[in-house]
Amino acid sequence: MEHTFDDLISEASAASVDGWDFSWLDGRATEERPSWGYQKQQARRLATARAALDIQTGGGEVLAKAETYPPTMVATESWPPNLSKATRLLHPRGVVVVADPDEPPLPFADAAFDLVTSRHPATIWWEEIARVLEPGGIYFAQHVGPASVFELVEYFLGPQPQARKGRDPELEAAAARQAGLEIVQSPCERLRIEFRDIGAVVYFLRKVIWMVPGFTVDQYRDRLHDLHKQISEDGPFIAYSARTLFEARKLE
Repeated sequence: MEHTFDDLISEASAASVDGWDFSWLDGRATEERPSWGYQKQQARRLATARAALDIQTGGGEVLAKAETYPPTMVATESWPPNLSKATRLLHPRGVVVVADPDEPPLPFADAAFDLVTSRHPATIWWEEIARVLEPGGIYFAQHVGPASVFELVEYFLGPQPQARKGRDPELEAAAARQAGLEIVQSPCERLRIEFRDIGAVVYFLRKVIWMVPGFTVDQYRDRLHDLHKQISEDGPFIAYSARTLFEARKLE
């Protein structure tokens, strides 16, 4: 039985968006993954680190997949629902989860870590990352790249020429160098996303709140209904995410 527009909207509106687990979208949306396999690479680096910091850990879901942590393992997060989830998930494994507003300064001493990691940080404070890294320490992260999922963003907001220029990996690399980091690698890939029903779109925009700031179903109901009709008649809505893998070393 085919679900109606109202059914799909109601279901997606009621779903919990706490944490950074997207399993609710299984069967409703797909996204290609970057070729480098960030989580596995992060886990290998954590296994050999002495003291590590995971910035903006979300609900701790990615960090929790590592089998081994260094003797000192800390994670930061700002959003209260994610803080609670990360604490429940990571504290039993000895990871300290710290509430942090994602603004300088990081609540740690200079040269406190030999490894700093982050997956999809919303903000990147290069000087603070460099400050808390010891000389020779590594920053290893997967960033959201430029114009990521902008096919969906611009469907709701119209053309965003200035916003498309954000998260340029070359500009981010230049800022990292200015802060005293040497870029080891920074590949970028664009990856196909399929939204297979309007509920997937609503859930995604409720969860990734910076895509369409202030998004509500009531505000965009007409556009949502039009998109529901388009998906029903033409198949999945196609967008492309952008991901950049950053590995940088603090200069000695």
